[in-house]
Amino acid sequence: MNQIILSSAYLAPVEYYAKLFAYDKVYVERFDSYMKQTYRNRCVIASAGGPQALTIPTEKGEGAKCLMKDIRISDHGNWRHVHWNAFVAAYKHSPFFDYYADEFHRFYEKRYDFLYDFNLELCHWMCEQIDLQPVMIPTDDYVAVPEGMDDYREQIHPKKVYTEADPDFSPVPYYQVFDAKQGFQPNLSIADLLFNMGPESLLVLRDSIVK
Repeated sequence: MNQIILSSAYLAPVEYYAKLFAYDKVYVERFDSYMKQTYRNRCVIASAGGPQALTIPTEKGEGAKCLMKDIRISDHGNWRHVHWNAFVAAYKHSPFFDYYADEFHRFYEKRYDFLYDFNLELCHWMCEQIDLQPVMIPTDDYVAVPEGMDDYREQIHPKKVYTEADPDFSPVPYYQVFDAKQGFQPNLSIADLLFNMGPESLLVLRDSIVK
């Protein structure tokens, strides 16, 4: 059985979901020290002006380090409204946005206390829409060097070049709203893939895995 451990992620990039497709069992880390400027609270979508990062504000925890499972979502900056409007502006002309919009919008109406819970519920919802059925298990403690599994907790990272950090992932181009103007933008948020490709998203994930 092939196993992998991943960090928690907010509407993670296509690379992350390719791992959910490829592995028999996926552990999602809860006990790592929270770090900003990662996919834990950030996703990247395709806007009319190019790649746009959307960041969830978090409350400062007590002490220098705070575990991912204890990170609380802040209401600062009316971020739910900002993010939703960004999705509408970016994907209102995509083939499948209207089909998924009502259910997707609920995540921006409900207030979640903890970032980990919000990320996980969004991930489960995304998997349901794509017909992806990963076995996902929250970790029980932190292990620096996990045995018997691939460790991608820090490999899938906005500051790392996936072509160098992940030889098992080669993104297959798919239709994007602004591709005529900007060209294909690889490895954006899973939301970009879902709203543009709908049920065919699963095929894109499958074909993006290097055998």
